Amino acid sequence: MSDAPGLALICAALAHSPAPVTLRVAYSGGRDSHVLLHWLAGQRAALAPHRLLAVHVDHGLQAEAARWAEHCAMVCAALGVPLQTHRIDARPAPGESPEAAARRARYAALAADMQDGDLLLTAHHQTDQAETVRRALLRGAGVAGAAAMPAQKRFGRGSLLRPLLAWPAERVARYAREHELAWVEDPSNRDARFDRNFLRSEVLPLLARRWPAATATLARHACHAADAQALLDDLANADGATVGQLTVARLAALSPTRQRNLLRAWLHHHGAAAPSTARLDELLRQALTAAADRLPCVAFGEHAVRVWRGRLYLTAEPLPPPPQPLLWQLDAPLELPGIGRLRAQLQAGTGIELAALGEPPTLEVRFRGTAGGHTLRKRLQELAVPPWQRERWPLLYRGDRLLQIAGHAPMPAVRAGPGEAGVQVIFEPG
Repeated sequence: MSDAPGLALICAALAHSPAPVTLRVAYSGGRDSHVLLHWLAGQRAALAPHRLLAVHVDHGLQAEAARWAEHCAMVCAALGVPLQTHRIDARPAPGESPEAAARRARYAALAADMQDGDLLLTAHHQTDQAETVRRALLRGAGVAGAAAMPAQKRFGRGSLLRPLLAWPAERVARYAREHELAWVEDPSNRDARFDRNFLRSEVLPLLARRWPAATATLARHACHAADAQALLDDLANADGATVGQLTVARLAALSPTRQRNLLRAWLHHHGAAAPSTARLDELLRQALTAAADRLPCVAFGEHAVRVWRGRLYLTAEPLPPPPQPLLWQLDAPLELPGIGRLRAQLQAGTGIELAALGEPPTLEVRFRGTAGGHTLRKRLQELAVPPWQRERWPLLYRGDRLLQIAGHAPMPAVRAGPGEAGVQVIFEPG
């Protein structure tokens, strides 16, 4: 089997880079990542002028982690490849599996240093792909799960590539033998309590005895599923998956199958993991049948979908408490975690009149919890601020005077007149 497909994948990604970028090899010290690093080191002439860098992540979970890092340093020195090491806390959160926690922390560390156009290269191969397909099918993950791992996807400020995805595990092992590579063994890879290891050690050998081509066939199935998922994504985008809030009317106009497809794609587009089928069906039921005076809320994981006035809103779960008042100097954007971002710009004839802001121009950002009152509550209702956002909606004060409700026009008494210096405050909800 030729190396050409993997190299072509990398070169095609680099073709869009106007300046040299860094190819970051995720290097654990194990066999597969050593093969990838060694192979890429031999391709440096074809990859020039781009820089090759190995990145090792120490999860802090193994007693031998320091020895593994030393091994990685020796290998990289011998290959003439710079090494970067990250030490992370990969302990699982409550209810999170050790595998998921390690993967989450590892990819967060790998993304942290990515610069525009950089490539992260991982050593996933064809047998890994087949294992991923099997696990997805056993979870009932649907077409997206059966598509398994794409050869390329957006990652951080660049892209993640898997150039060995067409290599069976046997080819990876043969390359390691032929080049007399040395690597470290992670004992957790032999622990059959982990699903992937159980499939690798117990299930795959059994299937291979009966169906020798099972691994290649499942990897091919992943390609077919990826094509099908691309069509479903195109359909969901046409149905409105990228809008900020879905409308109940839009959902109601679709068939049940397209409703579910649209909801999954909308959640994915906005960074939320898809809920279980049962929760998705419950969300659809409540959204489509709730009376106008109801406020349905369906929670799943770290998110919830709330329905209000015929629209679906994706929110955090639980909702954060209202922040304390903040003094804002206006010279830089003000980040409001979980709420959004405020920024100010000078502009004649619009916004708050500059004279109302004092010297230097300053605003106090308050929230309903600190600036309540029946009149304000009524005003927020009139402005169609959803009920759960009213406690967290930025209110712009100077002293005891309310100058502006974020996202809406300033109070009439302080609006800049024609030709008058003004400050336009722009609110970008999170």
